[in-house]
Amino acid sequence: METEFTIGDRRLRLLLGDITEVHADAIVNAANAHLAGGGGVDGAIHRAGGPEIMEECRQIGGCPTGSAVATGAGRLPAKAVIHAVAPRWRGGAAGEARLLSDAYRRCLQLADEMKLASIAFPSLGTGAYGYPVAEAAGIAVRTVADHLASGTSLRLAIFVLFSSRDLSVYAEEVGRLGTSAA
Repeated sequence: METEFTIGDRRLRLLLGDITEVHADAIVNAANAHLAGGGGVDGAIHRAGGPEIMEECRQIGGCPTGSAVATGAGRLPAKAVIHAVAPRWRGGAAGEARLLSDAYRRCLQLADEMKLASIAFPSLGTGAYGYPVAEAAGIAVRTVADHLASGTSLRLAIFVLFSSRDLSVYAEEVGRLGTSAA
């Protein structure tokens, strides 16, 4: 299941699926601050990409919450993996929204620095870190849409959602932007 929207001459796609199978210049990993691998999206990316991704993560050493770092993509159908660290949900009063927006923004900055044309995101922070999907989707969609409208190298941003429910929440948020469905 896939829906695509336009933002100027850029595209924002919503996709139900497995991010490790998405063909994009970069895929974003929902990483932890130690870049130590884990479950969920993080574990899936490391399993599918192979040990060279973990080796690069070990060399980098870590990444603060609200930021991101890039590695090669190993066996994944991408040029790079951007490892983003979302905040843990603590009720909303501990700066979580700013940190989540910062993590998305840093991923987009790295993609521009690498002159990439496409990027695929999971729903950062909404798994083990407990960020409510509706709140996270609003932050994610606004941050990415603003970036696409700002003169970026990116032509396509994809949100790869794990469940139909998450896809619906993200589609609602994109609808609030007033973008046109392609």
